[in-house]
Amino acid sequence: MWFSKKSEDIIVELSTNPVEGLSSSEVERRKAQYGLNKLEGKKGKTLIQLFFAQLNDILIYVLIAAALISGFLGEISDAIIIGIVILINAIVGIVQESKAEKALDALKQLSTPKTIVKRDGQLVEIPSEEVVPGDIIVIDAGRYIPCDIRLFETANLKVEESALTGESVPVDKDAEMVLDAPDTALGDQKNMAFSSTLATYGRGVGIAVATGMNTEIGKIAKMLNEDEDSKTPLQIKLAELGKTLSIGAIIICAVMFLVGFLQKRNLLDMFMSSISLAVAAIPEGLPAIVTIVLAMGVQRMIKQNAIIRKLPAVETLGSVNIICSDKTGTLTQNKMTVTKFYCNKELKTIDDLNIENSSEKLLIENLVLCNDATFSETSRTGDPTEIALVEAGIKFNLFKDELEASHKRVNEIPFDSDRKLMSTVNTYDNKFIVMTKGALDNMLTICTKIYENGQVIPLTQEMKNTILDESYKMSDDALRVLGAAFKETPNTNVEISTLENDLIFIGMIGMIDPPRLEVKDSISLCKNSGIKTIMITGDHKNTAFAIAKELEIAEDISQVMSGQELDKLNDEELSEKVKHLRVFARVSPEHKVKIVKAFKSHGNIVSMTGDGVNDAPSLKAADIGVAMGITGTDVAKGASDMILTDDNFSTIVSAIKEGRNIFNNIKKSVIFLLSCNLGEIIALFFAILLGWATPLKPIHILWVNLITDTLPALSLGVDPGDPDIMKNKPRSPKDSIFKNSVGSLIFNGLLIGLLTLAAFIVGIKIHTGSTSLFPLYPSNLTEDALIYARTMAFIVLSVSQLIHSLNMRSEDKSIFSLGLFTNKFLIGSIVLGILIQDLIITIPFLANIFNVINLTGTDWLVVTVLSLIPLIANEIIKIFKRMSNSKKEIA
Repeated sequence: MWFSKKSEDIIVELSTNPVEGLSSSEVERRKAQYGLNKLEGKKGKTLIQLFFAQLNDILIYVLIAAALISGFLGEISDAIIIGIVILINAIVGIVQESKAEKALDALKQLSTPKTIVKRDGQLVEIPSEEVVPGDIIVIDAGRYIPCDIRLFETANLKVEESALTGESVPVDKDAEMVLDAPDTALGDQKNMAFSSTLATYGRGVGIAVATGMNTEIGKIAKMLNEDEDSKTPLQIKLAELGKTLSIGAIIICAVMFLVGFLQKRNLLDMFMSSISLAVAAIPEGLPAIVTIVLAMGVQRMIKQNAIIRKLPAVETLGSVNIICSDKTGTLTQNKMTVTKFYCNKELKTIDDLNIENSSEKLLIENLVLCNDATFSETSRTGDPTEIALVEAGIKFNLFKDELEASHKRVNEIPFDSDRKLMSTVNTYDNKFIVMTKGALDNMLTICTKIYENGQVIPLTQEMKNTILDESYKMSDDALRVLGAAFKETPNTNVEISTLENDLIFIGMIGMIDPPRLEVKDSISLCKNSGIKTIMITGDHKNTAFAIAKELEIAEDISQVMSGQELDKLNDEELSEKVKHLRVFARVSPEHKVKIVKAFKSHGNIVSMTGDGVNDAPSLKAADIGVAMGITGTDVAKGASDMILTDDNFSTIVSAIKEGRNIFNNIKKSVIFLLSCNLGEIIALFFAILLGWATPLKPIHILWVNLITDTLPALSLGVDPGDPDIMKNKPRSPKDSIFKNSVGSLIFNGLLIGLLTLAAFIVGIKIHTGSTSLFPLYPSNLTEDALIYARTMAFIVLSVSQLIHSLNMRSEDKSIFSLGLFTNKFLIGSIVLGILIQDLIITIPFLANIFNVINLTGTDWLVVTVLSLIPLIANEIIKIFKRMSNSKKEIA
């Protein structure tokens, strides 16, 4: 019952120091004692469970049945090889699934909320999992509470506790309260803050009293059995495709079996061929391949400073055609510097500020005291704007810690994105002074007087107009303008609502946050890719346009709309105007939702950036919500699909590029697998339909299918990105994965199937010396002739598929221009596949199992020529494609 104890007693009980926090050595000791601050999740599957999960498939059941029947009928080699295929498929599936799980676990670790704690006398930001009992926790608006905390200092702190109590209205917290009733409900424990709840307003400091499973949320184990469905739309579509293929395979197999029965073929052979064809028709490894390609792609994105929180975002990224981006820190360097100030009717550079002048000194004191940033030689924490103000004070030996020591803060109203103001109440000798800073236009509406050269005089409308004119000059120079005001208040018990009225205007400062050097190139790249960049900022309209023009986002002031103008439009009017807009200035987070909806109303796929608590609705409304990893609140991160660890616009563009490449690589794998499987169906189906001897035994098909379902497909999944991918327009999310590829799929499937049949025919001709087609019928063939011909068909089927994987790297670029060795994994897969095939026919033990024989040099020449035809044919087709594309570009 921590709520019933005084904070002083808890400090003693937990052996902590509210000023210094815990020492590093003590933290390590407590970690060992209490463990990590996290809830226990679901236990992972054991190796045995994973293995049986891989076998839980209708086609695997059919294969097992086929193996048992083969063994029962004395076909031991067939039974063994089917068993090996099942086993290898299961092992590959386990490896792929475990890799995908590890990749997803790594993502969860990277997106763990951060917490500010006091340790070794310093404020440090750590992953919330590392919090231990006794830690001194600093809470500000927008952060999740990392553990159960007994508060000992609060300033207008409100916490939303719906995750625990179900009550959505934020609760006011009061550190001074001590509750005696032992049965006080959680919702009434106002001196406590609980794990997984959310600070929505104000700030506070407290002691961690319970972590992990010992917290209130841990006791009810609310999150223990959450099982998130991480399947992407693509995976769902491919699962549906698998069902369609299954039905088609069953129909084909039934027709094959019926034809074979009418032709009075061996029913066991027909049964085995039908089953192997069913398995060949469906790429069982496809879901696992898609998952691992997505997971590996996401890992690559992490290295480029983009954390993907939800796998569907990877697909959506490739379709983004609108990027709505905050200016500060994303398009700019987030290194604000005060360059100018206006005071005593004069606009000067900051270097000309006279600290001996009472008005100018009060201006700087106001900006340093009305400020939540912390600044030391070793660390700087807080909003970049506030850090810049503290740095401006240091220029004139006005150090924040010294000022706060002599002018103690006794009350405050935190910054609010609607008010665009912040106020503190500080002691000045025996007086209390309200210090307010914020947006100039909002401030002038609440100021009635002005402080000039030590005198307080009425603030006339003419003076306001002059001040605004001077602010426009600063804005035209791309400076962000902040106003400062003050007033004296009789005591600290004044109503909060009255602190920000009847203020005395002191002056204003202008600061600049220069554009990031690389952003201009990224915006140009977006423009060439059919992606529009929209800048959103709280800055003045002129300031916003100055930056937008420099970055080539906007060309004319007519492309800029302010928040006030936006408020005057209904949804339909904004939807019409938004087509021509590129910049939104002086907007609040609430406006962002309207902006997103307006762009989406035209069928656009919209990405939106955000970092604040109030940005969460717009991040959810966007197709891709992008949170800032450095300045972003936990709420924004929780609502996002992607987190930027460097808060850089260029990272969004890199993520879009990577998203496009990931989708392309998955498409390559899918089309490759299906074209290969189609080739196997055609080879068997045509031969049986024509009454010929079957060109392949069931174990041949199963083995070839195993090879093409794993290494080559996976290697295509990690193919190096197409350097020209950003020259293409964004992909429509409605487009099928087979768009522009159906013809290639059918052509290559037919080609591989016919080449396999051609190898079978050539093998028969070489062995029998006959020129007639009739020896292809079973009754006219000896067992030796069949083994010889099937060996050639087996090799051509497998090698032609492996060679065909090279064609899949690009739809129109030659493999020779791409570079044969730019995907070393694919080359390794091809070489390994050919080597395995060679070992199968040359090692007597394996040759007996597969019922094949060693080939002569002449045979290998024939097989090589036939296997290379898919590569040659596709290279010729690509030449015509490139000629066609060149003509279109010229036209």
